Amino acid sequence: MFAPLQSNAGQHIIESYNIDTSKTDSILLYSNENGLSVKSSAALKIAKHLGFPRNMIVVFFIIPTFIRNWVYDYVAKNRYRWYGKKEACMIPTPELKSKFLE
Repeated sequence: MFAPLQSNAGQHIIESYNIDTSKTDSILLYSNENGLSVKSSAALKIAKHLGFPRNMIVVFFIIPTFIRNWVYDYVAKNRYRWYGKKEACMIPTPELKSKFLE
């Protein structure tokens, strides 16, 4: 499930882990079992649950975190130049809305 950082659930995680939101502009993944993951670790843990062949990306866990995060930041910095940017946000379907906590 998803939650914006501005939501009650997001604010609870930010406070629990003392996250400085002025320095963190990345994906955060929280689970009761594994705690908090950020940047490339969060993306790879999410990819693990995707179907084949996307779930095979988890092999990149063998690369040290500081290198993975450098690549993550590079892609994040350039994604709009490479893939473009939409003029408006998409309107979520009822199915997609059901995946948000708030």
